[in-house]
Amino acid sequence: MSPPQLTPEIRSFTSVEDAARRLEAVGYLSSPEIATAVFLADRMGKPILVEGPAGVGKTELAKALAQALDRTFIRLQCYEGLDEAKALYEWEYAKQLLYTQLLKDKIGELTQGTSTLSEAADRLASGDAVFFSERFLLPRPILQAQLSDTPALLLVDEIDKADPEFEAFLLEVLSDNAVTVPELGTIRAKHIPRVILTSNNARELSDALKRRCLHLHIDFPDRERELRIVRARLPEVPQVLAEQVVEAVAAIRALDLKKAPSISETLDWAQSLALLNAEALSADVVASTLNLVLKYEGDIEKARANLPTIAQA
Repeated sequence: MSPPQLTPEIRSFTSVEDAARRLEAVGYLSSPEIATAVFLADRMGKPILVEGPAGVGKTELAKALAQALDRTFIRLQCYEGLDEAKALYEWEYAKQLLYTQLLKDKIGELTQGTSTLSEAADRLASGDAVFFSERFLLPRPILQAQLSDTPALLLVDEIDKADPEFEAFLLEVLSDNAVTVPELGTIRAKHIPRVILTSNNARELSDALKRRCLHLHIDFPDRERELRIVRARLPEVPQVLAEQVVEAVAAIRALDLKKAPSISETLDWAQSLALLNAEALSADVVASTLNLVLKYEGDIEKARANLPTIAQA
């Protein structure tokens, strides 16, 4: 089957190398796998399902991609019990009620001459188009991405936290790039949004969702890439200290922890050590700052039991 004919707007990245360069230009240092995935998703117009542990940069990738493609960034944060009304649209009932009060004289004129309640209701029903129009429509993230006057990137964050029923609904909306509002009809996307879905693997996602997306797994970066991230984000941190922090974090992640430190925690630790004027990592320095890297007391105790290994990493 021949590939779909894409508009010049969709052909934003010219190559994998171009994708990597433009992501780096907005502060995101990608791996070859990441650059390849975003290039293909952009050219094919397909969503990306990004999976991996918390704190490896999945959300940051979506933000950086929106900047690199010059698209409006729109985020839908998923949670248990999320329904269509919170994700798609709602009617502004308070505004409708206010208009009803302001237009009560007109409503009286509309029902004038009716002899029964049923007849009056029929007359009022003919005015539904006034109260169920776009002026009273409150778009939520999915509809915002469809209606955006500028091309948008929609981040569906932590889709694994939403219920399977919502996942099925999302598939239908994203595959058609259109939303049906019963009172208004079908609303089609002004610009087909780019979509990134993230998952921390809290539950297994459906095969139907995976089939419709390009898959990208992001794990904790290797030492070389993490050091590049630290040096790019925190140029004030000395090279030697940055190297020691990255090696120490790698040693901590090798422990059996409830939550391994994320990239953001590596950055926080490196910045804090620089502010404390630490020139190098020692067992004492590590012990006094472990709370910056680990968020659970049990994990901190495990790290304390391995201080020599971590400090000498």
